[in-house]
Amino acid sequence: MPSSTRPTRIGMIVPSSNTCLEPQSYRILGGRDDVTIHFTRIPVTRIALDDSSDKQFDAGVMRTAAELLATSDVDVIAWNGTSGSWLGVGHDRELVAEIGDATGIPATTSTLAYLEAFESFGTERIGLFTPYTPDVNQAIIETYAHNGIKTIDHRALGLSDNESFARVTDAEMLPGSLELTASKPDALVYLCTNLYGANIAAQVESATGVPVLDSVAVTLWHCLKLAGAPLLAPQWGRLLSA
Repeated sequence: MPSSTRPTRIGMIVPSSNTCLEPQSYRILGGRDDVTIHFTRIPVTRIALDDSSDKQFDAGVMRTAAELLATSDVDVIAWNGTSGSWLGVGHDRELVAEIGDATGIPATTSTLAYLEAFESFGTERIGLFTPYTPDVNQAIIETYAHNGIKTIDHRALGLSDNESFARVTDAEMLPGSLELTASKPDALVYLCTNLYGANIAAQVESATGVPVLDSVAVTLWHCLKLAGAPLLAPQWGRLLSA
């Protein structure tokens, strides 16, 4: 007979060319055996402000992916991508409604997870670090501004091929990160679930005193919160442990 008790199960919809969030999510969980994560993928290969990029994030595609995850009896489902930060928060709220309608399972997205984190921690002014092109950054800044978040400085690495984002090294991220913290934002935001920002969160926080919010860690934090499970170890961003 199957056991009547089981770990918390988190379902995640993953961009197909993302090579970071699956291993990084399990790295962040560490040795925990109270949570398991289950993934399904949708086609996403490039990030840009055009119709072909936008169509990758269609609600129908998300609904089908969520229905597959639901067959694993997951406790929460996340679209683990940051597209809502440039397509608009309304887009992600519609995705969550679509997933809930299809599965009856609580849902979130990386963008909605950030907004929950900003509200929970009183974050109003951020430094923004992304691998994206400057025009995508500008769209993100405008979306955040509409939601009460001021970006006081930002860095964009100028990349659009989604697979390439995970190949950005810690050494390549650190100088821009330290420059952004110099203006003393409420938090430094690494925005992209295919970027290993969580790797240097503790180092940046220790050196500057500025909290770090990384997309992979923030999305996992919100999933754990929705599922009523214990949160994260402080090394992945000290705010996310509270």
